[in-house]
Amino acid sequence: MDLRSSTLKDLAAVDALLARSYPVLLRKDYPPSVLVTALPLICRAQPELLSSGSYYVMTEGPDILGAGGWTVDRQSRTKGHIRHLVTDDRHLRRGIAGQIVSVSMQAAKDRRIDEMECWSTYTAEPFYQSMGFETLGLLDVPLAPGITFPAKRMRRLL
Repeated sequence: MDLRSSTLKDLAAVDALLARSYPVLLRKDYPPSVLVTALPLICRAQPELLSSGSYYVMTEGPDILGAGGWTVDRQSRTKGHIRHLVTDDRHLRRGIAGQIVSVSMQAAKDRRIDEMECWSTYTAEPFYQSMGFETLGLLDVPLAPGITFPAKRMRRLL
């Protein structure tokens, strides 16, 4: 497996990964009424992230098995956010997400970020806890007018 920064050329593959994996991974923790409105919005790769230099893909041969990264907070230049992390549901427990988060946190530290936050799905909360994040509380992430997604706000000091 190889980890590299993403590019816009990865857009279709990351879109396909999100569309394939999120419905499978989130199904046990969210009711269909939430998923039917949220999945079309969260299963889309974000071009600005893919071209940011701080979003990564884990590849094995030609396949992308995971993606995710981080950005600097808009209000605090010492806080970062883990962004749009996903692992192929057929390749869980191989350390893919852990490597992406670790590289993201090291890159953030190198940029003098001292706190990392994530808005975790209910499904991913145990994973983030294993990476040293603490749960701060519930959060409704606004996705579109009238559409929110229930999540957990989590934080880790770097």
